[in-house]
Amino acid sequence: MGRKAFAVGRITFRHQLAYKTDFVMRCFFLLFILYVFIQLWSAAYDGNFTTVIAGFTLKQIVWYLVFTEALTLAAPPVCTRIEEEVKNGDVAIRLTRPQSYVAYHFSVFASEALLRFFVHLIVGSAIAWAFVGAPSFGFGWMGLLALSAGALTITFLLLMLVGLCAFWVEETSGLYFVLQKLQFTIGGMLLPIDLMPEWLQRVCAWLPFQAALYFPARMAVHYDAALLAGQAGIQAAWIVGLGLAVGWLYRRGVTKLHVNGG
Repeated sequence: MGRKAFAVGRITFRHQLAYKTDFVMRCFFLLFILYVFIQLWSAAYDGNFTTVIAGFTLKQIVWYLVFTEALTLAAPPVCTRIEEEVKNGDVAIRLTRPQSYVAYHFSVFASEALLRFFVHLIVGSAIAWAFVGAPSFGFGWMGLLALSAGALTITFLLLMLVGLCAFWVEETSGLYFVLQKLQFTIGGMLLPIDLMPEWLQRVCAWLPFQAALYFPARMAVHYDAALLAGQAGIQAAWIVGLGLAVGWLYRRGVTKLHVNGG
């Protein structure tokens, strides 16, 4: 299983390197989005680097956004790919291969997501460095990297849950749209959860979205060794729970799969 996953990941990595234009376009989009956010937050802080809002300085909030954007844009559209496989009949071929269907998609996702994440992290860091200065987070970088693997795994499982719904409804774009908006809002991508109303923070604590974006980004700018262990534990619990849900949904879906194409 490990050799198969590595082989799939290696092929995906080479495939991604072949599409340089796509990489450039995504990087340009990231630069544009971060530039807009930097201008908005600079206005909110009145350009004052010493002002603290909900525990964040202007410098910290900008770097926080770099990390959440890098994680968000790192995730490839697994839902769309599964939907297309069901519609054109390719899913029948995938299911007969020696590697598990879910494991195959995870191998592709992991290879592509890691490459995207580090590229976007470098690009995002360039614009943040230019506007608010060099990062000075110490062990925060270790916290970011330690929690990013779990964050991307949770993102994959959430996308896989939506994608597997294509076995029943075929069209999953609506569900994917809802998932994206939940990640953008209560996942802490656009706004740190610390700045949200207290009642909403309590709701977010019971959902997996914060573990996919908020945890690694906040840990990077506010490193806390004790909190790191707790957040890693929460991520592990969500990975197990979502993994079981994906396994159950997959087994149910395979028995009811109806292929229209191929």
